[in-house]
Formats: sequence, structure tokens, C-alpha cells
Amino acid sequence: MAKSPKILIVGAGIGGLALAQALHHGGLEVAVYEQDPTPRIRNQGFRIHIDADGNTALRTCLQPAVFDLVRASSGTNDDVLGMYTEQLDPTLRQQFPGITDELITNVDRNTFRRALLTGLGDRVHFGHTLTGYEITDSGRVQVRFAEGAVAEGDLLIGADGVGSAVRRELLPHATIRDLGVHCLYGRMTLTDTTRALLPAELEHGFNWVSDGTGCGAGFAPLRFRNLPSDAADYLMITLLATPEHLGVPHAELQRLAPHELWKLANTATAHWHPALGALFAHADPESFFPIALRAGEPVPPWESGPVTLLGDAIHTMPPTGGVGANTALCDAQTLATELLAAAAGHHSLREAVAAYESVMLPRGFATIDSSLAMAAQLFGEAV
Repeated sequence: MAKSPKILIVGAGIGGLALAQALHHGGLEVAVYEQDPTPRIRNQGFRIHIDADGNTALRTCLQPAVFDLVRASSGTNDDVLGMYTEQLDPTLRQQFPGITDELITNVDRNTFRRALLTGLGDRVHFGHTLTGYEITDSGRVQVRFAEGAVAEGDLLIGADGVGSAVRRELLPHATIRDLGVHCLYGRMTLTDTTRALLPAELEHGFNWVSDGTGCGAGFAPLRFRNLPSDAADYLMITLLATPEHLGVPHAELQRLAPHELWKLANTATAHWHPALGALFAHADPESFFPIALRAGEPVPPWESGPVTLLGDAIHTMPPTGGVGANTALCDAQTLATELLAAAAGHHSLREAVAAYESVMLPRGFATIDSSLAMAAQLFGEAV
């Protein structure tokens, strides 16, 4: 290309920031717009699993110093997957080989996001809510924000998650399926007192507990390699159940206060093993929030142009496979590689976008299928 393109990214989540890191350090002009007013504002989850693909994508997208910062602020490595009944009887316990200390296996979402902001400075603009975009006569993209700002670039990337405003305009026919299951996220801060409550079975890795009635919970400790001054080690707790099982309709569940969700989780698991009940009882009541499990429905390829999508904005991923963040990172790696090649003159910007979408779409929706299969396994029924 004769001129280096300007790239606009909507969404300062994991995929959007990893992409911004790669493009910025590759010499491209990039601007990121995020509707949250600050980097720490919403509950979106706590502990994130990073797999081998995610590690490769991070090493590709990040400068060594930023990767080292992400690793230094990550959790200590875990290599265990366990499954148990609600009475803590084991049904599966698996250890994964080849987990070396150089790898990242789990991160705290907020700490991870702060590390990914390193070096981007004023290229990331918080408090910008996209209201729409239009393609100009010259083929560029002009975006509008509710706060009054306007920006123009050569390519717009919607990395703005499941509620993507970019997707609604680019692919108004795209649909997202509600799986009819809710996840109540919470955590228990690990102190000298609460560490003693953690059963040996749940000390490491990710462990799933199911009572066989469609209600289950995931437990995963996060112990920081280097404890940030504003954080603490914790046990992530996720309770998954249907609204019917919880006895609360969907709309009402979304309105409940954190401590009310905490009480709901305690009630739903009151018949479980006392050791599990103690974990719910000692969880932080104000840490709980609900998320409805959803999955993106496949969409056929569209004509590539100056607007594209990344991560959950196009292939909304249920958390049951533990691969949503990793798939977004792979998207960032693939798109960055193609855009940097275009900037070097190897092909046009539109060809770069087309090459990315030809990989991203089948990969993303195949991963959704795998996550849905895991959901069916966890709940013992199709979802």
C-alpha cells in the first residue's frame, strides 16, 4: 500500500487491545474507542483461562516487555481439570502435560486488561459509545459517538462484544441464541481463614461440580505470581443453572443486587456437600453478577470491505469451553498479520480483510460448536 492505513477499533477488551498492540508496534496508526468510562468499570468475569493458542497469539501480538508484564501479573500455573458430584465424589480428574513455567495458563481479567493497555497511551479513548458509521465516497469509514465525537479511518473493526453496535449495522441479520442457562459469577477472597476452607480436590486448576439436575458450579483459584497492590488471590465461583432451577425469571434475575444473587447461589446449593456450602457462604456477597449464556448463530460470508468484526462481536462464545478469550486473541493475531502485510505492500487492505475473514469465520463458529458440546456434557442435555 502506498500509505499506511489508519485503523479504528471499537472495544477495548482483550481482543481489541491485543490487536492494537500488534498494529501500534508494527508502525500503523491505530485508535481504540471504548464505551466504558474507565478500564475498570464492569463485571465481565474474573479468572480467564489462557491455552496454548492464546499464548502463541499473545507472543505474536505483544512486544516482549508487554508479554513479560502480562505473564508476571498472571496466576500461577495450573494443569488440572476435575469433575465431581455435588457430594464431592470424583467423576474425572485430568492433569495436562507440558505446562512449563514460561506459559500463561490463567489471568485475572482486570489485571490482564491493564497490562494490555501498556504503551498505548492516548491511542485508547474511554467514554466513547458508538452510535453508527458510514462509508464515505472515498471508501473510508466515518464513525459517530453518542458523546459527540467523530472519527475517520481506513478500516473499522468491531471488537465490542456480544452487544456489538458494529455488528448490528454491518450484519443486521446476524442472530445470537439464548441457551436458557444463567451463570452467577462470584469469588471468595483467599485469606488465612478462607484458604483453610478450600477442599483439597479444588486446590488447583478448574473443577466442575454437578448435582445431576442441570445445576452445576465451577471452582478455580487464582493465585497471582506477583500480587498487585490493589488485588488479592481468590477462588472464582460460577454457578450455572436455568432460571426455572433458580426460581427467578430471566428479567428479574438481571435486576437483583449482588448480595441477592449471592443468597440465591447459597439457596440453590444448600443440599450440596458442606465443604462446598462453606465456599458459597464465605464468598464475597458484593462480587456476584449474572450473565446469560448465549451463542452466535453461523452467518454466511459477506463481501469484505472497510468494516469487519472480531471475537464475541461476531462469534459469541458460551463460556463452557473456556476458549472465548483465546479465540479473540487468535482473531487479533490473524488480523494483525494480514494488516501488517498489507501495510508492507504485499496486498491491499481489502484483500487483507478478506483473508482474515476466510480464517476467522469457520474457526470461530467451529469453536462455538465445541463449546456447545461441552455445555451439553456439563448439563447432561442438549442446549
